[in-house]
Amino acid sequence: MPGVPIWQVDAFADRPFSGNPAGVCVLEDERDDAWLQAVAQEMNVSETAFLRKRSDGYDLRWFAPEVEVALCGHATLASAHTLWENGLASPSETLRFHTRSGVLTAVRRGELIELDFPATPVGESSPPAGLLESLGIDANDVVFTGRTKFDQFVVLNSAERVRQLSPNFAQLARFDVRGTIVTARSDDSRYDFVSRFFCPSVGVNEDPVTGSAHCTLATYWAPRLGKDAMTGRQDSARGGVVGATLRGERVLLAGRAVTVLKGELLA
Repeated sequence: MPGVPIWQVDAFADRPFSGNPAGVCVLEDERDDAWLQAVAQEMNVSETAFLRKRSDGYDLRWFAPEVEVALCGHATLASAHTLWENGLASPSETLRFHTRSGVLTAVRRGELIELDFPATPVGESSPPAGLLESLGIDANDVVFTGRTKFDQFVVLNSAERVRQLSPNFAQLARFDVRGTIVTARSDDSRYDFVSRFFCPSVGVNEDPVTGSAHCTLATYWAPRLGKDAMTGRQDSARGGVVGATLRGERVLLAGRAVTVLKGELLA
């Protein structure tokens, strides 16, 4: 019996072994949640996407190694790349993904893939007790703190300080959020802002490049930079670049992807 096809794709990357790796699994038949979670644990990347064809697009679910997540940008980008690169969808087709966060679309824009995602605004609030200490941040470095429906959000006064962060992940995992976004205005003219994303509570200490975090970053930075179209650099060890354009209550995310592995699940 043939196995289930699965790929590993580096998303928000223009070369292998950079950006954020995602698993992409294309299913013929429905599988139970325990199997999906077990595959995500086996892949052991920040998210594995599971696709199943339907009459008006694809059902799409994302699993981190520990839990299912409600929104994931890089694994959606990887899914679109996989469908087009392997002839499973027409290159001119607008892909429609039915997800826990509504219908998401993907289109090709030259060498880029553009995703249409819901904006995730941040509301200003004081950080919970111990958050700054868990991140290793001095309060004097902080410009803004807030909370989205998914994450904590911290703005620092310099990009270099963002790059220097070395959190205590055991302490950070205790907060009842998906993760923590830390950002600052860029000190590199190629980018508008920099960020990092820490999410040990879902089994990933630091996510290399986080598309869904840019749905918040775009809403924060657009009014402060006076522009709707921005370029963000996520300054993890692997690093990656995300185009983010604010369109009202939506954010267009743009990036590239590279396939690094293809195989079959036999279990």
